[in-house]
Amino acid sequence: MTSVLQIVGYKNSGKTTLVEHLIRGFAKAGYRVGTVKHDAHQFDVDHDGTDTWRHRHAGAWMTAITSDHRTAVMEERHTPLNEILQRMTDMDIVLVEEFKQEKHPKIVMVRTEEDDKLVRQLVNVAAVVSWIPELKHDVPVFSIGDADRLTEWILKGIGSTS
Repeated sequence: MTSVLQIVGYKNSGKTTLVEHLIRGFAKAGYRVGTVKHDAHQFDVDHDGTDTWRHRHAGAWMTAITSDHRTAVMEERHTPLNEILQRMTDMDIVLVEEFKQEKHPKIVMVRTEEDDKLVRQLVNVAAVVSWIPELKHDVPVFSIGDADRLTEWILKGIGSTS
């Protein structure tokens, strides 16, 4: 069964850096890790002039490219998180960056005292990663500099559910 863990917080709170650290720790422990990133802006993973870019700009609604080592599929539509997760069932854990309103367990990043309100606004908060020394909550609070301990804590939780 795939575990899903969301990493949420406001802009520049350290989400992507933490996700990178967690990926390394989980992969080192032998877990297959998937990731999903929500972007609030229109993004493009294709580059001007590539064959797939040309296909999409000619009007293709779905474009795929594959090689011996990698596959990418681009669709010209919004895809709900649950639909994306259904494609990742062979992962041991999927780290989801953002999608604040989803109901999966969350690690909330708190950079400033103003950011702390997010912890109380969200459902299913499992832990907090804080830039603020001495921050207290009803869930475990990890210092921004203690990502290794957070990784170990998450791995213990994953191990107890498998």
